[in-house]
Amino acid sequence: MEGEVVPEERPVHGCEIGDGCDKGKGTMADSREVMNIRQASQYLGVSPDTLYKYVGEQKIPAFKLGNRWRFKKSRLDQWMEEKSSQAELGNTTKAKAATQAAR
Repeated sequence: MEGEVVPEERPVHGCEIGDGCDKGKGTMADSREVMNIRQASQYLGVSPDTLYKYVGEQKIPAFKLGNRWRFKKSRLDQWMEEKSSQAELGNTTKAKAATQAAR
C-alpha cells in the first residue's frame, strides 16, 4: 500500500545487515560462560568421554554443580593458552637439544 511504513529487516542477534558482524554464527557453546560436559567437549573438539577422563585426572579446570560437571569458558581458554605455551616451550627446548647433540 502506498505510504505504508515497512520495518527495516534486522537479524535477531543485534548485528546490522552487511556490517561483517560475526555474532550469531558460532555455536551455543561459544557464547556461554558456563558449559556442561557436552557443550565443553564440543567447544574443545574432544569427545565427552575424553573430557570425563581429563576431569577425573584433574587435567582440566572444572567444577561440580550438584552432581553435574560444569566448565567456565574463560578458564578453559586460559587452560588452553597455558597448554599451548608449554607445548611451544617444549618444542624450543627439544630443538635446542637436537642442535647441541648434532655438534
